[in-house]
Amino acid sequence: MSKKVRVRFAPSPTGPLHIGGVRTALFNYLFAKKHGGDFILRIEDTDQNRYVEGAEQYIIDSLNWCGIPFDEGIGKDGGYGPYRQSERKSLYKKYADELIKNGKAYYAFDTAESLDGHRKNHEENGKTFIYNWHNRLKLDNSLSLMPEEVQQRLDNGVEFVIRFLTPPDEKLELNDIIRGSMQIDTNVLDDKVLFKSDGMPTYHLANIVDDHLMEITHVIRGEEWLPSLALHKQLYDAFGWDLPEFAHLPLIMKPVGKGKLSKRDGEKLGFPVFPLSWNESAGYKEEGYFPEAVINFLALLGWNPGTEQELFSLDELVAAFSLERVNKSGARFDPEKTKWYNQHYLQQAVDVDLAKSFLPTVKKQTTNELYSSLEYVTQVVTLIKERAVFVSDFWELSDYFFIAPKKYNEKAVKKQWKEDTADIMNDLIATIKPIEDFSSENTETLVKAWIAEKELSFGKVMPPLRLFLVGDMKGPHIFDIMSMIGKEESIARIETALNKLG
Repeated sequence: MSKKVRVRFAPSPTGPLHIGGVRTALFNYLFAKKHGGDFILRIEDTDQNRYVEGAEQYIIDSLNWCGIPFDEGIGKDGGYGPYRQSERKSLYKKYADELIKNGKAYYAFDTAESLDGHRKNHEENGKTFIYNWHNRLKLDNSLSLMPEEVQQRLDNGVEFVIRFLTPPDEKLELNDIIRGSMQIDTNVLDDKVLFKSDGMPTYHLANIVDDHLMEITHVIRGEEWLPSLALHKQLYDAFGWDLPEFAHLPLIMKPVGKGKLSKRDGEKLGFPVFPLSWNESAGYKEEGYFPEAVINFLALLGWNPGTEQELFSLDELVAAFSLERVNKSGARFDPEKTKWYNQHYLQQAVDVDLAKSFLPTVKKQTTNELYSSLEYVTQVVTLIKERAVFVSDFWELSDYFFIAPKKYNEKAVKKQWKEDTADIMNDLIATIKPIEDFSSENTETLVKAWIAEKELSFGKVMPPLRLFLVGDMKGPHIFDIMSMIGKEESIARIETALNKLG
């Protein structure tokens, strides 16, 4: 690649950034970094009617949280700004006028009512109304009117739009890095509106002009924009500009059924579809996902590294990524796989960092200063984290480290309580009372020696002991638990259980 690679992510601030948009941003980022290029954020806000307050900042915050910040954009001027289309609107009319001057576009004065009438008339006859070569001379535009009348209307301020003049009887050769070569018959294309009556460009004109002026070398965007490729190719040709390379990414599909992933799917099946929370909708951040996990699972939605590897750091993704290995077909979203990724990254996280996240929950549940110290909580996390998917799972997995059980699993009680259980447990209390070194290893050695001396089976001692200390048959090594909560608390819990269950 002779030119420096420049790619852009160009969302509209019409609401929260969908996880599909994050993947588009990610693939742009990976491609740029792979080739030592720039990743640009451009806000396409030409449709002011759909503008949503706070959406632009949400997009920026989402990219930053995911760990894929833009190199150039709002607040990071690289010399190609401004980066909001609404602040560039003075640019676009010049280019629309240039197309008219060169016979590549024309003024259209048709009212919304007259166009609606044409559509209804076509529908009644089982046809679809298309504004193009076959009827443009019968409609109200600068091609069907005399030049003097056109000028008079313009002078009188009659509302108009500017439409692209699609040439008939041509075969357009289109190329896409992911999808290969395509051919389009221009006779099936309509004369798209490039400039609206409100003085704002449509997406098509603004997009092409901005990509050209910002020297974008590769346009990597969602499959939904594939139908626009023919017009965009014609616009580049009409201006005499070099065409960037295009790559249209496959859709992210629903976990079940047909169609692309939507907010409703997340609400129905209980998983986020936004990176950060938006109004009533929780995001991946708030649901306890690590940004690295989100990036990892998104990268493999539609892209195949060509190996069996599933776990990638961001640097590894950059090194391995190529657009040629992006699939054409849609990628099915798997909520369980996203949890699998998160569990991996949780296991890789530093225990003290996890403990800091868990500490506020602990402090709500106990006033015991020892149990709510960072050192103690970190030790607990070390013992229980392998069973967790999210930090929010920690309390359920470890509550017995902080508070004594108030009730006992009924099935476990029926199974573990035998005639001699009380005697054995009382004898156990007498055995552990004199122990001074109550470390896990020493206590285990002494208790096992007592079991052997009394010729007891482990099944008579260890399961009831776990039940009494924990309230259930869960948790890590029992002597680790005893060491953590201490000798006095261990004895107190055994005595409480004997009184409640006996």
